[in-house]
Amino acid sequence: MTYSTATQTAGVIANDPKLYTVLDLETIMAEAKASAAIAAQSYLDDWNASTGGNQYGEPMYCGFAWVNIYGVKGNTKLGRAMKQAGYERSYDGSLQIYNPAGYGGQSMDVKEAGARAAALVFEQYGFRAYMGSRAD
Repeated sequence: MTYSTATQTAGVIANDPKLYTVLDLETIMAEAKASAAIAAQSYLDDWNASTGGNQYGEPMYCGFAWVNIYGVKGNTKLGRAMKQAGYERSYDGSLQIYNPAGYGGQSMDVKEAGARAAALVFEQYGFRAYMGSRAD
């Protein structure tokens, strides 16, 4: 059975993650990145509204954020499909999406909000995903 969108596969992945195609995985990543961008912008809007903002327009704690997806071996059909779909291997063996919100500022708080949202999308599709971050 072939699925054309990640939304159609939502009910399937809970039973067998190996059923995802490259197209499904690309769609899931796109959905996660879109969710991350919305969450990052929402965080920034809320922060500016509640604090009055500052001269930089973002919280001043600089850093990085990403999503790690654990439990997918690179030598499996799923692992190869994920690599083909653009997922990258991290130094710890997980798959990683760096700055999924695509946020161009320096605020770690904003990037973390986006990475948390992206991790939730991956979890909805049956992956074990976590937000990671570090200060600069």
